Amino acid sequence: MKKLMTISALALASVAGAAHAEINACLITKTDTNPFFVKMKEGATAAAEANGINLSTYAGKIDGDVESQVAAVETCIASGAKGILITPTDSRALTPVITQARDAGALVIALDTPFEPANVADATFATDNFKAGVLIGQWAAAKLGAEAANAKIALLDLNASEISVDYLRDGGFLQGFGIDIKDPTDIGDEDDPRIVGHDVTNGNEEGGRTAMENLLQIDPGINVVYTINEPAAAGAYEALRSVGREDDVLVVSVDGGCPGVQNVGEGVIGATSMQFPLRMASLGIDAIKAWAEDSTKPANTEGLDFFNTGVELITDAPVDGIPSLSSADGLKKCWG
Repeated sequence: MKKLMTISALALASVAGAAHAEINACLITKTDTNPFFVKMKEGATAAAEANGINLSTYAGKIDGDVESQVAAVETCIASGAKGILITPTDSRALTPVITQARDAGALVIALDTPFEPANVADATFATDNFKAGVLIGQWAAAKLGAEAANAKIALLDLNASEISVDYLRDGGFLQGFGIDIKDPTDIGDEDDPRIVGHDVTNGNEEGGRTAMENLLQIDPGINVVYTINEPAAAGAYEALRSVGREDDVLVVSVDGGCPGVQNVGEGVIGATSMQFPLRMASLGIDAIKAWAEDSTKPANTEGLDFFNTGVELITDAPVDGIPSLSSADGLKKCWG
């Protein structure tokens, strides 16, 4: 009898261990090539391993690939995932399938890019993208000083969908620079004569180069360039360098990835707002574990409709009144 009790105890322990191991989760990013999402995947993978969670990862082919993300969510639903972490490539078009996932019992957490409205997901772990834009806008205006009144500004955005992360960063930059942004959810409705124009980049280097070339054709005297992210900024810099303008144009961006911070140190980017994708993903995995164990949902940062994972201005040309870190200090923190 004693032997049978021992076997039963071992069996129960085995079942309990299997139940713990059977917490399935998914990470769905916009692409698997952008360094930002590579780092996010690293954070999610490490946290999943530490928490005994089975993590499946998916990504779109390019930024804006809604179909691949919808298919990935459907696969996660079919697999019985307890939680889905997603950087929505379209913060409105994905609403129906995200609703299906939540109805199936999955905790859905948006990373980096909020849904519209934010409560489409159970929670959002993200940078304050508007503040990130404000910081680089304030920095650019301060660097120009009185000449900010005569600036010629190019804005290199994400894509034609005008998703939340796109208009938040764009509008934040313009407000920080001192420009009336009109409808905060509409990119390009401004009437300030300093704006040369907007173009889209798909968040990659090739797109940044092409968009910069297009806007230089409109006005070759552009002297301030805002970009949605650092790959787009690198492309814009190459376009500027091809016409000998790389040293007399302020380029600002958002991401704070290690390659982008290095570009700040090398003068490619004047200032960037650093995000923390590894932290976003790690917190997301922790939230899925809590949900699986006792149905606890994460709380928002007070006064916001998301959990703020932080932002830091990185520049080697600091200005009074705007806290910042040097590129050397930024390299110690990039994407932690």
